[in-house]
Amino acid sequence: MADLLKIKISLANRVYPLTVLPDQEEGLRKAAKKIEETIKEFEKNYSVRDKQDVLAMCALQFASQVEQKILDKEYTNEHVEDKLKAINQLLSSHLNS
Repeated sequence: MADLLKIKISLANRVYPLTVLPDQEEGLRKAAKKIEETIKEFEKNYSVRDKQDVLAMCALQFASQVEQKILDKEYTNEHVEDKLKAINQLLSSHLNS
């Protein structure tokens, strides 16, 4: 098993010590940076004083982005599957002729 790293991630003026695999560190740091940027945007654009409210808004935004990507991917997969079926039917009819 790979050696674990002890890192500290800062979110909403709090520090969270984490123990992670080396290949997880970059992703966690990028995610923390993105959360901090989103917090600043929410605080700038809305009169939100409670950090918990801002964090809830961030969580909702990120979760909705993930869900939308899943829905988009499902739609794309269905669309591609329909096109492949149509191509398969054309090939089958052509080969059977």
